[in-house]
Amino acid sequence: MATPVVPNVGRVAAKWARRAGSAGQEYAEGVANTPRSWAANAKAAEKNYQQGVTEAAAKGRFGKGIDKAGDAKWKKNATEKGPARFSQGVATAEQDYASQVGPVLEVIARTNLPERGPTGSEGNYNRVSAIGKALRQMAQSR
Repeated sequence: MATPVVPNVGRVAAKWARRAGSAGQEYAEGVANTPRSWAANAKAAEKNYQQGVTEAAAKGRFGKGIDKAGDAKWKKNATEKGPARFSQGVATAEQDYASQVGPVLEVIARTNLPERGPTGSEGNYNRVSAIGKALRQMAQSR
């Protein structure tokens, strides 16, 4: 019986990196021109997501994945990919951040605080508690 002829893994990986790395425009066009709703499809898959996560958790796949990757892979990817992606993501998300933090700042601004006391006094902790309670109420009302 004959065995299949497969290319060298280095050649396969290099070809993948070369071709996939130059497909940014096609990626953008696919996103811009899809006739399907990402949100509707993602929502429709919620039960499948829950089932998959539950099954993976029951089988310990999360921990197995961590063990397989290890600290070295995490650190390599975080230092080689992370800084540029982080900066780009922050710049892209500025308006989203503003829309999310704005209501939090408004709640804090409207919160009536007890009088400030001497450094370390219980009254000062009550000021923090008042803000915490107001923010918790906001979160629960969403």
